[in-house]
Amino acid sequence: MQKGIALIAGVTGISGHNLANVLVASGWTVYGLARQPVAQEGVIPVAGDLLDAASMQKALHGLPITHVFFCTWTRRATEKENVEANGAMMRNLCDALTDAPLQHVALVTGTKHYLGSFENYGSGRAETPFRESEPRQPGENFYYTLEDILFAAARQHDFTWSVHRSHTMIGKAKGTNAMNMGVTLAVYASICKATGQPFVFPGSRTQWDALTDLTDAGLLGRQLEWAALSPAARNEAFNTVNGDVFRWRWMWGEIAAFFDLEPAPHPGTPMPLEARLKDVAPAQWREIAADHGLVEADVDKLASWWHTDADLGREIECVNDMTKSRERGFLGFHDSRASFLELFTRLRAERLIP
Repeated sequence: MQKGIALIAGVTGISGHNLANVLVASGWTVYGLARQPVAQEGVIPVAGDLLDAASMQKALHGLPITHVFFCTWTRRATEKENVEANGAMMRNLCDALTDAPLQHVALVTGTKHYLGSFENYGSGRAETPFRESEPRQPGENFYYTLEDILFAAARQHDFTWSVHRSHTMIGKAKGTNAMNMGVTLAVYASICKATGQPFVFPGSRTQWDALTDLTDAGLLGRQLEWAALSPAARNEAFNTVNGDVFRWRWMWGEIAAFFDLEPAPHPGTPMPLEARLKDVAPAQWREIAADHGLVEADVDKLASWWHTDADLGREIECVNDMTKSRERGFLGFHDSRASFLELFTRLRAERLIP
């Protein structure tokens, strides 16, 4: 039975790609919006640039979209520019769908809602576990801008909304993704294996020792579908994490074991990946790709050193509360160790890592 006609903005990213798989399998008609769509089974490609209002009007004209899933963002040099660019994307999308029979729009954001923007990362005053009832943190944050534009459009055009605050997301993207820790760590481990470098945790001692959690992209997809259809989820924000917690000092050993590596002890101070690998990794990865017949020799299309450094370099604990989702009927759970190992296995099967 068809459940709705979905438009996924950012269908080639981690959240969008995995959401599309969930919706297609569940019987939705799915349109996938991207600047350069990539073929995906069951997804109708729509080419358009969210930063270009005219492009959006042309791409979406006449499409009978009932549900929108906003799973994308663009990175700029400052938070002021992030606010302007990402706000324009949400505004252009909503304006292009004013004649569509919209019922619900879902927005994917993240734990930076509680932590503050990249410029003030970790400056947020929210206490763990983070709850959706926490007030917004001081300063500009493009997540807040996206929410405000969405809320105004929902009031004006009479559709419902939901906001989904994921943590570090683990999954495979269809295209290049700017926030891809799982693939980044797989590439890093593969480089260490090939070159004999120690597999050193790049982040802070706080992250090494503290409890944390993460978000499997497939679980996010299931929560997004649930919220789109459940009356209990209308006009609500939800944290979206797997439901378990771990310490990186344990998880690092589990990741090392998959790649037949010995986990190095914490070095005492952060050793960011970008500073260590940005200049040498491209050549190293080309050699690894040639030796193993990998399908992608450009390491910059796989790894996002900067974002992994940001996540693992935090000096505060990051744990998200899932009580609100549970009380309203979403009971999804995913083992975080399995999130990594399932991803690594898939990357090997698709010859993206050795």
